[in-house]
Amino acid sequence: MSQAQRTVGLTQYDADLPGYALFTPMNSNITYLIDGCGREVKQWVSAHSAGATAQLQPDGTVLRAGSVSNVDFHGGGNGGVIERFNWDGDLIWSYSLSNDSMCQHHDFTVMPNGNILTIVWELRSSADAFAHGKDTSYSQNHLWSEKLLELHPTGPDQADIVWTWRAWDHLVQNLDPELPNFAQSSQRPERIDINYRVGPPSNLDWLHINSIAYNAERDEVMVSVHNFDEFWVIDHSTTTAEAAGSTGGASGHGGDLLYRWGNPEAYGTGALNDRKLFGQHHATWLPSGHPDAGKIMVFNNGNDRPEGNYSSVDLIDPALDMEGHYKLQPGIAAGPATSFWTWTAPVPTDFFGVNLGGVFAVDDGFLITDGPHGHFIRTDANGDQVWEYFNPVTNTGPITQGAPPQLNAVFRCESYREDFTGFTGHDLLPGNEIELDPLPSLCLTSSVLSPMEGTFSVHPNPARDRVILSATGPISAVELVDISGRILSLPHTGTGAQVICDIAGITPGTYTLKLIGAAPARTLTSRLVIMH
Repeated sequence: MSQAQRTVGLTQYDADLPGYALFTPMNSNITYLIDGCGREVKQWVSAHSAGATAQLQPDGTVLRAGSVSNVDFHGGGNGGVIERFNWDGDLIWSYSLSNDSMCQHHDFTVMPNGNILTIVWELRSSADAFAHGKDTSYSQNHLWSEKLLELHPTGPDQADIVWTWRAWDHLVQNLDPELPNFAQSSQRPERIDINYRVGPPSNLDWLHINSIAYNAERDEVMVSVHNFDEFWVIDHSTTTAEAAGSTGGASGHGGDLLYRWGNPEAYGTGALNDRKLFGQHHATWLPSGHPDAGKIMVFNNGNDRPEGNYSSVDLIDPALDMEGHYKLQPGIAAGPATSFWTWTAPVPTDFFGVNLGGVFAVDDGFLITDGPHGHFIRTDANGDQVWEYFNPVTNTGPITQGAPPQLNAVFRCESYREDFTGFTGHDLLPGNEIELDPLPSLCLTSSVLSPMEGTFSVHPNPARDRVILSATGPISAVELVDISGRILSLPHTGTGAQVICDIAGITPGTYTLKLIGAAPARTLTSRLVIMH
């Protein structure tokens, strides 16, 4: 089989993916951790298929949303249970949020204190909706609204709900002047127009929040609101009582929206052609330490763009006043007018995830997920694609290399650096590729100094604190040669054909890595870049 027939797994390796990637196929009950060479490092098995997201934690556990059957809530992203597995794969906590009045869905995020913020649909009757100014042409007998819950896990299957925010507490409408929430939405941009909708008037899933993020420095929560084509920022410093009103908290605005961006038509300050986001997912803040820390990063799916369907990564520099407060003013579309920076594929329409996707900052580039196709790419500082992987797991399990992937969607692929604290003390030696009958790895590096034939892989590269070497035979010794020709013996752990080398004390730079085989005796070499 020729290399041109690679259809799944690692399909491009012009540069390494620093660290590791975690993903859960939507049609699977297994969560996978892979290295930059596409080899399986670890898997966690649940009794539930994916409820969308799964995330590694600093203590080495995995939190995973599972999908449970719920006849009352059956939309895309349905979850209903959040589970925690230890590194060895044991289920150590499970909490259900699924009944006839509510259902957890799509996403969660873990706060520094260990509490979990998650998204929950909640049922509202049509009578309740009409009492809040819903257009009476709405024909369903109920509506799905949204609430955010902060959970403090207790015991093996319980949690205390320590904070709640409800969209239902922050509505505006302009149909019934007798109701207390009557106003033009343009004059109350901090409120949510109950009569703004995407899709038919009968659409139950009115808002469809699909991601949640937390900013500890600002104590704020951000959600991506798919059906409004915008993201919202909410004050988390409030009590639950304050979050239900318009006063209190550090902002003084209670649970009203502090900021919104993407679609001014949703609050009466723009038209259809003023939209900037198109069915977006995964709105997050860029982390501290990043050159653009504090800016907001969004996977803009691009469904129904006027110029054609294509996905992009957009960075938004939110409009703030001199005191660092968001600018959200009556009658004015919230700034900025355009994105700060945008990435698209060289031919934009070549990269399009219609209804799933996500993005993580990875060193000087990004790890981007085209969710419907289970397609992950890494870009470099220039925006060029340098790494590519296709999820090889479908609804029937892993498929054979060369077979066309179908039903291999992934909600989001998560990125973790090799120095992530959750890896401390755990075995990260990779196994085989996930796909069946894999081709020779694109990571394999041929020797350039030895006449002996042989290959080995180096991961990650560049590396910071440790590097994993995998060969086709037993490894006897590892050496580094610096630019002056000085040879350094490199201690390693592990036996056989895979070892881990500690490079934390090595001066950053470019080295020649020499791997000395035991039987038969041979020396293989590769370039290694060390960064701290």
